[in-house]
Amino acid sequence: MSYEIEKTEAEWREQLSPAEYQVLREAGTERPFTGEYTDTKTVGVYACRACGAELFSSETKFDSHCGWPSYFAPLAEDRVQYIQDDSMGMRRVEVRCARCGGHLGHVFEGEGYGTPTDQRYCINSISLTLRPAEG
Repeated sequence: MSYEIEKTEAEWREQLSPAEYQVLREAGTERPFTGEYTDTKTVGVYACRACGAELFSSETKFDSHCGWPSYFAPLAEDRVQYIQDDSMGMRRVEVRCARCGGHLGHVFEGEGYGTPTDQRYCINSISLTLRPAEG
């Protein structure tokens, strides 16, 4: 796959902290209920920590009690990329930044989420940067 922003692994390691690199470049996961944005209610836009692409709005953020920030939709479908993930003995759908390929988390579908899309984008805080709304 090619992305708008492509860097060598050495360049990503230089730009990102070891924890950011582990999640964004190696598809790791931060521990549940430890992320910076899990309980944040600040109004704004969540951007990819690796490349700055705007990905999610606080308007779609909801408390799913899953341990990670959850959203019911991205800002636009072309902002994210979906990849089948059969790791860990289960079938999931990985969510990546469409601009740089950074691992964000996973998306789950189900009527029990109580969201307009019946989806829960379970996203690692460390993959994001919150840009608070002005005013």
